[in-house]
Amino acid sequence: MTGRDNARVKKRSALLGLTLMLLVGCGPRADSEIQSTDDATTGDPTGAGVTIDGELETSDGRTRTYHLYVPSDLPAGPVPFLIALHGGTGSGSQFQSNSGFDELAQANGFLVVFPDGVGLGRNEDRLRTWNGGYCCGTAAKREVDDVGFIDALIDVLADEYEIDPNRIFAAGHSNGGIMAYRLACELADRIAAIGLQAGSLGIDECSPSQPVSVLHLHGTADESHPIEGGVGSNSISDTDFRSAAYSVETAAVAMECTAAPNESVDATNADVAITSWADCADGVEVRLVAVAGASHAWMGHPATRLTTDPYADLDASAVILEFLLNHPRGQ
Repeated sequence: MTGRDNARVKKRSALLGLTLMLLVGCGPRADSEIQSTDDATTGDPTGAGVTIDGELETSDGRTRTYHLYVPSDLPAGPVPFLIALHGGTGSGSQFQSNSGFDELAQANGFLVVFPDGVGLGRNEDRLRTWNGGYCCGTAAKREVDDVGFIDALIDVLADEYEIDPNRIFAAGHSNGGIMAYRLACELADRIAAIGLQAGSLGIDECSPSQPVSVLHLHGTADESHPIEGGVGSNSISDTDFRSAAYSVETAAVAMECTAAPNESVDATNADVAITSWADCADGVEVRLVAVAGASHAWMGHPATRLTTDPYADLDASAVILEFLLNHPRGQ
């Protein structure tokens, strides 16, 4: 490991420490902690799993692609399964590289898949997007059945691996977050919980077949998908986005949350404001985490070609994973 790599791991471990305090401090239950990326104990001395590139044929006649990360030493029995959805114009491989979810999968013993959206070109592989409803790009314009794709992908991988049906989760960034909301509303029989950054509810009605836990992260300085909604000054889709507040409030109604939300500020970071609905059907939770000064970039990770400098004092991947693993179906 180089000095730069070692510094990166240490920085991520520090961010994970903040993450654990954030989520344990504001949840309604005694949450269990995830392992940081340098705490993994596996049978592989390099600590590295394998990425398997796959494809499947969907009912709309498309060949869809995905990238599955399998840790080097999965625990015995059914394991959690995370579906990680890239942002608009990105790709599964790009989000795998940028999010670090594969490293967290290695450290915590779960499967994670990075599917590819549909884009332009002969192979529909340029500027990939998801049909989250009102956004985005080619996938929305062509009314691509991305819900059907994710449903089929779960079937394919559940036939190959021992996946826990009560711990199937979705995470997404931006357009991928919009898609995660759609999955919570339209694929609730498969998805137990979602976590996202910088997305919104992109469909007009959310009527899940059963309750789904929701974690929504959003930066107050997001100029691509403003937290207050509207067309962002740095938006590439020109979508008139719904606000984060509208999205989580609609989700809270859909998940039959009855009591008023609890509002707090994280004791370790005054930038982090938390609004949480905990009195919901089947023990699910809906939570909004607003981060003052955070941009559109995936928090705590390197910037991409389309984003400004990310907020450094919160790791979006760790925050989302902590929430998801502590919100399986039926608990």
